[in-house]
Amino acid sequence: MSLWRASQHLRSDALAIWRAGVAAADSARLVAQHVRVDGATLHIADEALALPRLRRIVVVGAGKAGAGMAAGLEAALGRSVLSTKHVTGWVNVPADCVRPLPHITLHAARPAGVNEPTAAGIAGCAQILQLVEQLTADDLCVCLLSGGGSALLPAPAPGITLQDKLAVIQHLSSAGANIQQLNTVRKHLSRIKGGRLARACRAGHLVTLIISDVLGDPLDVIASGPTVPDTTTAREALAILDQFHARAAGISKAVFDCLQTQVAQAGTAEPQAGCHVTNHVIGNNAVAVDAAGQEAERRGYSHAMLAARQLEGAAETVGRHLAEMARTMQRTPGPDCLITGGEPTVTLAPPAVRGLGGRNQQLVLAALQDLVAAAPHCPGTSPLDGLLILSGGTDGEDGPTDAAGALADAPLASAAVEQGLDLQHYLARNDAYHFFEPLGGLIKTGPTHTNVCDVRVVLVNQQAGSK
Repeated sequence: MSLWRASQHLRSDALAIWRAGVAAADSARLVAQHVRVDGATLHIADEALALPRLRRIVVVGAGKAGAGMAAGLEAALGRSVLSTKHVTGWVNVPADCVRPLPHITLHAARPAGVNEPTAAGIAGCAQILQLVEQLTADDLCVCLLSGGGSALLPAPAPGITLQDKLAVIQHLSSAGANIQQLNTVRKHLSRIKGGRLARACRAGHLVTLIISDVLGDPLDVIASGPTVPDTTTAREALAILDQFHARAAGISKAVFDCLQTQVAQAGTAEPQAGCHVTNHVIGNNAVAVDAAGQEAERRGYSHAMLAARQLEGAAETVGRHLAEMARTMQRTPGPDCLITGGEPTVTLAPPAVRGLGGRNQQLVLAALQDLVAAAPHCPGTSPLDGLLILSGGTDGEDGPTDAAGALADAPLASAAVEQGLDLQHYLARNDAYHFFEPLGGLIKTGPTHTNVCDVRVVLVNQQAGSK
């Protein structure tokens, strides 16, 4: 089989394996698996609620999977319940996920591809808080949360402006802060995060369905935990800002004053939630990795799988590790497919030199650089003969780009070498998008209506490695 045909086969298989993982985390499907009406009983996750006791049902939430979750919930409730329980709701989603639904409003809380809080998001949060504050003990509130919910639920604390919060988030993100550090700070600068939505809710019962985009599924971190008691402190938020030199970066004094006030009030009792609250994770990275493994097996691969449970390191480090794993797999008996899940971090280059990309593209470019550097140059061969590495975000977004991620295989590597492309130059500038785009290495899906971190696929042709 020619190099081109063999590589096309690997590429086709890798994309199918990755897409199977994304499909398993489809938000409407996950909600349908966990919500059903059986006569006079509404089953949500492992709870059974008597419908005759409910006056009305209100749905709120936020996240990249919000549109699919809302549509799935409406379908699961059915026409009778939607009508008799006067179902209504408001869910903040990215602009490219907005579509009309019969009962639940999908609100464009930020533009597509811009994972930052906006004035539209603040207006949406005001609607959500107004809805839950007007409920009574006879009502049920269903909250739908998924990845991206933190940026889609901006409700600045008193004295904090949207620009203050934007500056904090942009500074911490560019400095390499991880999701837990980001959300610790976000929660203490918010009127809705860190359990504050639950405190505002006056329904008799608040049930939260969660599609997790955080490794290990810590409920207080996903979407910054609006319905979960906060386990972090304002003192920890201050320490994170100091760790990343936020004062020297010019972060507003109002941010530090807000946190210092909370530290001074730490001895006072926190208000309790206004209703009975339960939280249920209905989908996560492990679901996607497992489904991808099943597709790999169906295609005849002997696969190994790993869904990270803890925070990963830098995208470049993860990519180079996958490159080493690929080389080992190719030259030794055993699995010829490796599927991993996780979410690495990226430290951004200064704005003046920064290009365009995301953590998945950065990861694959680092893996490619490692493989190219380690391979002997032989005319007529590629540094990636019989190898393919793919990494993609399950939400269809990778950084501020229209790509979910990228892949590297033998033809792409050969083209990069032939064109004399300086891989380190693109890596250092976080410009992986402009490296992969002309080489046909980007993965583009559009919004997937889910978000369970990233899925990576490594495929090897062990016969190629033994030559």
